[in-house]
Amino acid sequence: MIGPMARAGAGIALLFGAAVVAGLGAPAARAITAEKELALRYAPVVRLVKPTQPCGHGEHVEPINVNAVLGNPDVALHGPWSGSNIVKVAPTARDLAPGLFESHLDYPGNALSPGCTYDTWERQITKGSQPTTYARVVTERRHPRQLALQYWFFYIFNNFNDKHEGDWEMIQLNFRAGNAAQALRVRPYEVGYSQHEGAERALWGDKKLELVGGTHPVVYPALGSHANYFGSYLFLGRSAAQGVGCDKTLGPSKQLRPVVVVVPTARQAYVRALPWLGYQGHWGEEHSGFYDGPTGPNTKLQWAQPITWADTTWRDHAFAIPAVGAFGSTATGFFCGVVARGSNLLTAVTGNPSPVLFALVVVAGFVLWLISRTEWQPVDPLPVRRRRPAGSIVGSAARLYASHLRLFLGIGLLFIPLGFVMAVIQFVAFRVTGLNTLADSAGPSNAFVGGLALFIGVLVTAVGLAVIQAATAAAMASFGDEQPLGALAAYRAVFDHWRPLFGAIGLAAVVVAVLSLTTVGVLVALWLVVRWSVTAQAVMLEGRGARDALRRSAHLVRGNWFRVAALTLFVTVLAYLLGPLAGALLLFVTSASFDFVNMFSALVDTLALPYVAIASTYLYCDLELRQEERAESAEAPLVTAGT
Repeated sequence: MIGPMARAGAGIALLFGAAVVAGLGAPAARAITAEKELALRYAPVVRLVKPTQPCGHGEHVEPINVNAVLGNPDVALHGPWSGSNIVKVAPTARDLAPGLFESHLDYPGNALSPGCTYDTWERQITKGSQPTTYARVVTERRHPRQLALQYWFFYIFNNFNDKHEGDWEMIQLNFRAGNAAQALRVRPYEVGYSQHEGAERALWGDKKLELVGGTHPVVYPALGSHANYFGSYLFLGRSAAQGVGCDKTLGPSKQLRPVVVVVPTARQAYVRALPWLGYQGHWGEEHSGFYDGPTGPNTKLQWAQPITWADTTWRDHAFAIPAVGAFGSTATGFFCGVVARGSNLLTAVTGNPSPVLFALVVVAGFVLWLISRTEWQPVDPLPVRRRRPAGSIVGSAARLYASHLRLFLGIGLLFIPLGFVMAVIQFVAFRVTGLNTLADSAGPSNAFVGGLALFIGVLVTAVGLAVIQAATAAAMASFGDEQPLGALAAYRAVFDHWRPLFGAIGLAAVVVAVLSLTTVGVLVALWLVVRWSVTAQAVMLEGRGARDALRRSAHLVRGNWFRVAALTLFVTVLAYLLGPLAGALLLFVTSASFDFVNMFSALVDTLALPYVAIASTYLYCDLELRQEERAESAEAPLVTAGT
């Protein structure tokens, strides 16, 4: 069997053999030989995120030989004057050589609604072929003592936030040498990996630069975008140069050793050897904005000015996202999710706006209807124990927080040490014991492992919120006293009731985790979560035991489930979004580190939780008064007409 290196050598020999036979002199032939040797010596190793199943998670398109799409009857060439006009079907490399500015190649499928089309099509057109990279040795007149060795990769589809057909990426090694022969006697001094509109550098010998065999740099293309990275992480971009969104190179990888095709340096030579390098049009179907197919490598700055490009655009670091914290999502995780969902929505609107716009109108109408279904006045925060409509609870909770800012900020800040302890418990459970890895490997079919992992996550989150609810309820209940409780005293009161509080939350977490293992059970679990939403208040304000507090909460919510669910969801989402939104804003308007942004986001989240607790305590009092009124109404004697 012919190995990858042998195949690469054979391909290069075929590419240059005709030129040598045509009469190149000995110096030119030696230069070509040196370029070929240099290209083979530093040929990259590519590690793509391994697909788990057809059309599933993973990178399904590989860097391929351009000839797979040229001369292919599935491909059409469109002229620049009309997207519907087909100039030629199955355009060849020679058809592209004249330039054809603003023309478009069009592959099977729709970039805005890709499905499995590109995955399936690539498997068909690449049968029997090998992944390919195009190597080029190039110098720049302004930098005569420096040389760049470039490797270009062509992918048929970019499945990132900016979905488009055709994708060109590259890496570049810089040498302090005037030609390839001199470069063979030295090592590169730096390497740059293209990432969206920018690139990241690494000095040769840098720890982040992984090498195979001492000379072959390892490249980790990001899932979907193919931006090239030095390691297996999750990366965040917040500019055009970095890409807006999150690039993922995490996960098991499949390793490729692409066949090396060496491209001549001079334009006349490379167009003669590879005519498609004369093409100035787009390597994908026509769309507006960033969905448009990209132009080829010969149109890029680094093609003619590689050293200038490196000096002016390369940056020293890509930004790996820290691990998700114990409670909720981090600001960076929130940012990734919002950008991804927002781009998907924009893609859907661009591709077929009618259904999306209709859905948005329906959602907006539903929200306005919900808002109109409640009263927003009065917003008097005191007395605590009074009947309030849902809108009034939202406003009263905000006013009470503002009027007792020191108290509720104290409750939030004093929770931080306890939150740290709970985060450590979660870290030990998932990281030290390996439960996270075990749950992933066991899969959903292992009910015990999945249930245990889910139970720990639910328990940690529920206990955190319950503690703050209990402390807030204790503080609010003391407002009529001569000496209302402070934040520290409120937590002391919680400590006096810790057994029934933790018992009730633990029991609820077990039930919810077990039910959530099945689809039907998830619905039942959601129903129970709402029924038990004022359990902490039942413990603190009525002194009930664990099971009795759960029963008391369920009894109060009975007949008001939808109202309680809507209000609880609204205030909880409102509070939990404040931290990620504030953190995401910091990501855009400052250069703060991701660790700082996530810490700031977590702090805002913690300080917002007392607002949720205030609202739920108001809700508890409202439900209690409603129940008392119903009981009084039921006990009142019937008045007959004759009395």
